[in-house]
Amino acid sequence: MGNCCSSKEPPTQDGPGNSGRVGERSQNDRSRATSKSASPSPTAKSGKPSPIGTVLGRPMEDIRTNYTIGKELGRGQFGVTHLCTCKQTGEQFACKTIAKRKLVNKEDMEDVRREVQIMHHLSGQKNIVDLKGAFEDKHSVHLVMELCAGGELFDRIIAKGYYTERGAASLLRTIVQIVQTCHSMGVIHRDLKPENFLLLNKEENAPLKATDFGLSVFYKQGEVFCDIVGSAYYIAPEVLKRKYGPEVDIWSIGVMLYILLCGVPPFWAESEHGIFNAILRGHVDFTSDPWPTISPQAKDLVRKMLNSDPKQRLTAHQVLWFPR
Repeated sequence: MGNCCSSKEPPTQDGPGNSGRVGERSQNDRSRATSKSASPSPTAKSGKPSPIGTVLGRPMEDIRTNYTIGKELGRGQFGVTHLCTCKQTGEQFACKTIAKRKLVNKEDMEDVRREVQIMHHLSGQKNIVDLKGAFEDKHSVHLVMELCAGGELFDRIIAKGYYTERGAASLLRTIVQIVQTCHSMGVIHRDLKPENFLLLNKEENAPLKATDFGLSVFYKQGEVFCDIVGSAYYIAPEVLKRKYGPEVDIWSIGVMLYILLCGVPPFWAESEHGIFNAILRGHVDFTSDPWPTISPQAKDLVRKMLNSDPKQRLTAHQVLWFPR
């Protein structure tokens, strides 16, 4: 899935709009995408073993054997998400269906394989959407996931305009804890943004869950990546320079914190090229409203998360222990 994927852009002076998700991977990134071992092999109605799927490398299965597919919940360039219900228990889930015809090359298939592998790896972690199962049939790959009925954090930000410092601090703590978990388990998300955090329900204090690991990657300490991936407003400068590590996730959260506190992104332009230039310049505006009324501590935290030098940028641990 190495092409640009459509994605909402953060609120701007002109309101919400549409922007691209950059997705250009190197072969180095793909080298460790391996399929997870399957449960007992399904058999076709004839009694013969099912053919092996070309994407997941497992015996193919009809998801409708165990699940009823319901209304559409959302869609992206590669996948459509539907409500689905387990026939045996009646429990509801979200089913992301990826059409195999949209996976145009080997790299696209390896990206899906890696997404499944990473979600299995992170399974059971608090505040990360749980993958219940992955299925492949002749036409599609289906990822059955925990249902988050509260929608995207993006939509809640739009509805609120911006958050109080207390409200932003509460969200920030959860988001940074998620990233600390991912990094401790050897995963860089690489596409952190409000659209990729879901609310478990519609309550004001609903738990937040991270999702969409389609651009995520496994990493080892000291490993350097060079492929440009992410969503324009949230990309760290070192990604654009093609030399980066896990620090990119902290930058993206810094952008999110800026948006939570004032309602607009710190790096904004009419074009993707203009956004990238603004990111590389690194100037962050703390003079426009409501920044004069925001505490020096909050501004200092944003500034240190958006340090253009990844070696000087705060770590997840440092953000969690930053003086409030």
